[in-house]
Amino acid sequence: MKKLFIPFLLLFVLILSACGNKETANENNASKAKKETVTYQSETGPIEIPKNPKRIIALSNGPNVLALEGNVVGIDQWTNMNPLFKERLKGVEVVSEDNLEKIIELEPDLIIAGSEMKNIGKLNEIAPTVVFTWGKLDYLSQQIEIGKLLNKEKEAKEWVNDFETRAESAGKAIRSKIGEDATVSVIENDAKEFYVFGNNYARGTEILYQAMDLKMPEKVKEKALKSGIYVLSSEVLPEYTGDYIIFSKNPDVVNSFVETDTWKNIPAVKNDRIFEINSKAATYSDPITLEHLLEFFEKSFLNKKYAKKEFFK
Repeated sequence: MKKLFIPFLLLFVLILSACGNKETANENNASKAKKETVTYQSETGPIEIPKNPKRIIALSNGPNVLALEGNVVGIDQWTNMNPLFKERLKGVEVVSEDNLEKIIELEPDLIIAGSEMKNIGKLNEIAPTVVFTWGKLDYLSQQIEIGKLLNKEKEAKEWVNDFETRAESAGKAIRSKIGEDATVSVIENDAKEFYVFGNNYARGTEILYQAMDLKMPEKVKEKALKSGIYVLSSEVLPEYTGDYIIFSKNPDVVNSFVETDTWKNIPAVKNDRIFEINSKAATYSDPITLEHLLEFFEKSFLNKKYAKKEFFK
């Protein structure tokens, strides 16, 4: 009986050993896949990053990552405050470059930061950290770079090509309706000053002036095109307003100036050619923001019943 039992015991041991080896192999393969990296050519030089990052902390360019459905576990406070991203950021921690302990706790495998931020070296010790300099890339190239970073370059390029086509078509329709020479101003205010914007300072300026090829007033071109933004007083505001005005309105700021004669006598205001957007939802140039603003501009310029309807109150 003992002689019969020994072979069965040996067979059982061999089966267990085979199963164990298979599980170990599977674990090793999974670990290898998890740690697979690629070299990304960042603006500061080549850097090894995960091929498919799973836990991203976006101290900058968060909206671009969200647009590509990257798994964000940490986000900057400004993106978190934006009403456009509220649903997408449920459960995501708010962090800054100073919150090193919290960042460590979140166990990121990729960090995206602005080149102006502090602690870049320390962040890089926690996880591969890729930095971008604001404004170094145009708004569409920036999205493609984020696509490369997330191994989603194909998806990013497809969106860019599609967006350019749709925005160009919308621009043609708008120019056909308002006239090729009609001008558009984008303005914003705070408690003391007004701002007018060039063609690359969010608030939809990239869409209006670059993608749609609408014209800005000569005075705006002179003062704001190169710098992106120009500060002015209410007294000279009429000099910078075009045939149409995009008013980037902050709901937290007192806007009593709209009751003044200076404002009421601006031709665009008198002719009901002013369209309001919520500045809190318009300070980025990522695909999510651009899609919403493109739709708003089409409705506002081409269908008057949508005019003056605030964008994301």
